[in-house]
Amino acid sequence: MNRSGPDTAGAAATAHPDHVLPPAEAMLWARDLVKVHHGAETATHAVRHVDLRVDRGEFVAIMGPSGAGKSTLLHLLGGLDRPDSGRIWLDGQRVDGLTEARWSLLRRRTVGIVFQFFNLVTNMTAADNVELPALLAGMSPKQARTRREELFAELDLDDRAGSTPAALSGGEQQRVALARALVNEPGLLLADEPTGNLDSRNTRDVLRLLARYHARGQTILLVTHDARVASSADRVISLYDGEIADDSALHAPSASPTTVADVLRLKG
Repeated sequence: MNRSGPDTAGAAATAHPDHVLPPAEAMLWARDLVKVHHGAETATHAVRHVDLRVDRGEFVAIMGPSGAGKSTLLHLLGGLDRPDSGRIWLDGQRVDGLTEARWSLLRRRTVGIVFQFFNLVTNMTAADNVELPALLAGMSPKQARTRREELFAELDLDDRAGSTPAALSGGEQQRVALARALVNEPGLLLADEPTGNLDSRNTRDVLRLLARYHARGQTILLVTHDARVASSADRVISLYDGEIADDSALHAPSASPTTVADVLRLKG
């Protein structure tokens, strides 16, 4: 089922923009998003009138070539950048007009983000990079440490807890970034190339971790250039020149663990 086009909200899509309500099933809903990057001489349309719906519990992958607008779109949906026009709802709440302070609070409690280039705090250890968001969200130091240890065990980072980012390989930094995004068990995970710097074995570990959280009902929106990683999702959206070119359902959400296994066999 294509949930990106203008028919996704049915009759609600024809209502006045200020009175439109998102579908009850939607964890994330975006309407007519536009983002233009203005250079010294030219303007680049990074996102062109994108409509996107991700239901609760769905695992959706966005694919496209470099420069297609994938990361820009993800940043708009996570409140890291503002659209020039369009509307965004997250968990039923209109969020495109939130202040940065409100967005920061929302990301701390509801949205986990894995960045393409890690964005770890350079003067903190790997353990502290993961535990700090948990502490800020209200966990006790003991709870934060236990949660971090569980994630590090899953991602084979036990012996790197005391290392700073500079002492970690690119793949290790990406795994720390994933642990940080998952430490608060967010309702929505936004992941920008989470396996891009990992070898096959570590990619399998990350996919198993994503599958575990997906099986628990977590909503995931993932950007990847790897078709094998994208095939673990319930739907794959193809983005070209800032526009959605295709939105295809691969299987029902309940089938995702089987599909992940298929991906693992491909990676093996």
